[in-house]
Amino acid sequence: MSKDAAALAAAVLITICAAVAIFAIGGAALLNRSGVKAANASSKGPGVSDAAIVKRTQLEQMQVQILQSRAREVKYLQREEQYQQVLAEAQSKVQAAEQQSQQVQSLLGELQQRGLITIGSDGSIFINR
Repeated sequence: MSKDAAALAAAVLITICAAVAIFAIGGAALLNRSGVKAANASSKGPGVSDAAIVKRTQLEQMQVQILQSRAREVKYLQREEQYQQVLAEAQSKVQAAEQQSQQVQSLLGELQQRGLITIGSDGSIFINR
């Protein structure tokens, strides 16, 4: 029986050593304030549900989309203002060209009435002598 008692004592001693080691490691981890966060641990605080985190994330995404939309709108308004300026300049040039064309037509009509030029049916101009 001494062999059985020795084996039993050895098993109890090894179990006690393993238990002490487990408790020592667990206690050290529990008391270590500068420890590393577990990779699969969530970053939510106590009492925060997954649904609240999802809603907050969706809200942040919507706010980002709103800001992006406002930025695009400002860009479009600036571009529209540039186009309005270009259009106004083009209209001004067209009016100046129309006035010049009317002046040339008036001059040609006056020259034709005085007999200095003759305008053909194809638009060619002949100088009379």
